Amino acid sequence: MRDLILKNKEDQRLAHGHLWIFSNEVASSLGDFAMGEEVLVKNAQGQCLGTACVNPHALICARLHSRKENVHLDASLLRQRLTQALALRSQLFPDPWYRLCHAEGDLLPGLVIDRYGQHLSLQITTSAMEERKDELLSVLHDLLSPQSILLANDHPMRALEGLSLEKVSVGNVPEELNVPENGCLFTVPCQTGQKTGWFYDQRDNRAKAASLAKDLNVLDAFCYVGGFGVQCAKAGCRSVTFLDASACALDYARKNLASNCPFLMHKASFLEGSAQKLLAELASQGQRFDLISIDPPAFIKRRKDAALGIQAYRRLNALAVRLLTPQGILVSSSCSFHLKQETLIDCIQRAARKEGQSAQLLYAGRQAADHPELLGMPETSYLKCCIARFQPKN
Repeated sequence: MRDLILKNKEDQRLAHGHLWIFSNEVASSLGDFAMGEEVLVKNAQGQCLGTACVNPHALICARLHSRKENVHLDASLLRQRLTQALALRSQLFPDPWYRLCHAEGDLLPGLVIDRYGQHLSLQITTSAMEERKDELLSVLHDLLSPQSILLANDHPMRALEGLSLEKVSVGNVPEELNVPENGCLFTVPCQTGQKTGWFYDQRDNRAKAASLAKDLNVLDAFCYVGGFGVQCAKAGCRSVTFLDASACALDYARKNLASNCPFLMHKASFLEGSAQKLLAELASQGQRFDLISIDPPAFIKRRKDAALGIQAYRRLNALAVRLLTPQGILVSSSCSFHLKQETLIDCIQRAARKEGQSAQLLYAGRQAADHPELLGMPETSYLKCCIARFQPKN
């Protein structure tokens, strides 16, 4: 392996546990390296920091896959890391419904795998992992013998790596999946769904929200297939309203409510359209809810978008708080890495002040344990979920 030399003092982040190397941190000429080439990463003093794969054309020009020298990202290492990931999930969950591999969180940069029983949905977002796709699929077949695999390779990050956006099926990939979670069974779109079909990362946060929902009127905004709202219904809420911009998502939310809580169908509403517009309309109509979940897509995709994104989170939380009844509960989520949890809490507090109320923080959650956070690499920690109770100031 050839050496990739870092500039002076650019090794500190790696020494603290990070796995990424940015092009402006490198002293070597990146143009001398081939796409996907394995290199020894060395600091300016010549000390080896580990083995990485290079993409000379990307901002993140290299990703460590080992802290040791001359460790190949091959079938043997893939098998070792995926076996470790599988052992952790088997310890966490009794049944095979979870995120099996969380990329850097499981020391496999560029690889996300969600397991749905005998089906696997994969996202490959780096050129290095793309080049090893055949070895990866062979290892997965040996370890799990899946009936089907969907390569959901339409993530925008692939474009940054110079990779094509595509979906590829291996085996007979189903149109729909049935996903059990917290006592409910959800039908979700497999080939046409968002990301890999289901968001396992909110598992614990959905359970916490549902535990507070008994006898309450619930609004599930940005509902996708109804994860929060259906679980609140199962927990005994009085009524539930689902809101999403996607008619297809609302059809699945309707189907999931009917299959899990048919007795509540006559007290359910399904609203299609822009969440911010519909929330404002509901407020102007005088409608109020006892518990509201807002789970928007990431408003901050890049650091430079942070200021505008924070304004969007502030507006959304303010709209939701305006719709709450006295002693109402807000479940506010963000999947933007660049929005810190304390900033989300500040958005909630600003909304409380604006409405002349005080807010009590009941719960501050993160992503579920099958999305492990690599300490030393903050980018692996992205999901925040805050639950707050509001009441008029006395």
